[in-house]
Amino acid sequence: MASQGPGRRRTPNRTAVTPEEDALNVIAREAEARLAAKRAARAEAREIRMKELERQQKEEDSERYTRHSERHVSVSDDEDCMSLGSKTSVREIHELKDQIQDVEAKYMQSLKELKDSLSEMEEKYRKAMVSNAQFDNEKSNLMYEVDTLKDSLIELEELLAETRRECEEKSKDLEREKHAHSILQFQFNEQKETLKQSEELLTEIRQLHVKQDSFVREISDLQETIEWKDKKIGALEKQKVYSDAIRNERDELRDEVVQLKDILKKHGIVLGPDLCANGEVEGNVSGGSASSELQHGSSVLEIRLRKLVDERENLIEQVKSLKEQLEQKKKSHKRDESCSPEGQVQENSTNPDVMEMQRDANRQVSDLKFKLVKSEQEVTALEQNVTRLEGQVTRYKSAAENAEKVEDELKAEKRKLQRELRSALDKIEELEESNSHLNKRLEKIKAYRGTAASP
Repeated sequence: MASQGPGRRRTPNRTAVTPEEDALNVIAREAEARLAAKRAARAEAREIRMKELERQQKEEDSERYTRHSERHVSVSDDEDCMSLGSKTSVREIHELKDQIQDVEAKYMQSLKELKDSLSEMEEKYRKAMVSNAQFDNEKSNLMYEVDTLKDSLIELEELLAETRRECEEKSKDLEREKHAHSILQFQFNEQKETLKQSEELLTEIRQLHVKQDSFVREISDLQETIEWKDKKIGALEKQKVYSDAIRNERDELRDEVVQLKDILKKHGIVLGPDLCANGEVEGNVSGGSASSELQHGSSVLEIRLRKLVDERENLIEQVKSLKEQLEQKKKSHKRDESCSPEGQVQENSTNPDVMEMQRDANRQVSDLKFKLVKSEQEVTALEQNVTRLEGQVTRYKSAAENAEKVEDELKAEKRKLQRELRSALDKIEELEESNSHLNKRLEKIKAYRGTAASP
């Protein structure tokens, strides 16, 4: 396995740096420095071991070579000594040579076997060193991965704690907003009640308006009836005065007729039976004696009498017409009195009764006017209350709408935080699974190294 490259690279945090992040960065830099020092020490130790092994191998090779040369020198010296000193038999020398050759062959064979075993052991040692170096590299890589996973786990734990704090703060904000919403809901219900009361007041105001209109109509009707009665009373008074004047004139005419009769009697003129009690003449005065006497009498009296008779006839016709009008007035007045609930004004009523009726009518009119003014004041006060309540209702409606908007925003933010919390928990579970997997792999590597190092 290839050796690990340069040290860890922490992703720079673009956001604002806090003191906790500064401390974590310092700790991470110190850990990276320690890890780099350990790697450098391991590399230096490997180089020293390799140099030591090469030196030992060279020393062993040189020692074997020197031993072999010394043995050959000693054998040649022995042969020279034997040839020169002892002068033994050739047979013994040959046997000795054979023995020496056998020993040399065995030695060479054993030396060859030792060389082969040494080369095998060196190969095994090299393989073991290579495997140890690979294991060291893997261990360093795994330790680096474990450190990075620990760092990421710490960061995720910090993120989880931060999200939990934010979630708690948001939940507290949500509780506060719920409390505020409940208060606003209570106020909204109160304003609903006030609005209902204002609507009831509006209905009462409408009813009062209707009553006011009815009162106004009644007042106008009463005023019309009072004006009509005043006119009628004035007409009756005028008719009474006129009838009194006619009666006076009639009495004067009767007196004058009586005087004329007396004068005529004095002059010897007798009126016919056609003259009525009231002085009406249905026929003409006949008789030649009367005309002759009148011619002999005063012409002034004749002219005056004729004028009086004509005036009397006119007066009688006027009295008849006035009587007919008076009867018609009586009939119409009786009909009006039978229809109207105010009271009955009799034909022969005197002036105090009329004045009492007028005072009662005026009193009723003043009471109705006072009630009308009072109802108008109540209506204006109720209208002002209605406008004030409508303004309060609009304000409370806007406040309730704002509270509902804030509640919707808080709910959306809470859902977002819950999603982020779930994603963070999923990441933590994945990292824990990967950490457990790496721990199992590290244990397997340790077990393999133990089994490889045991033989």
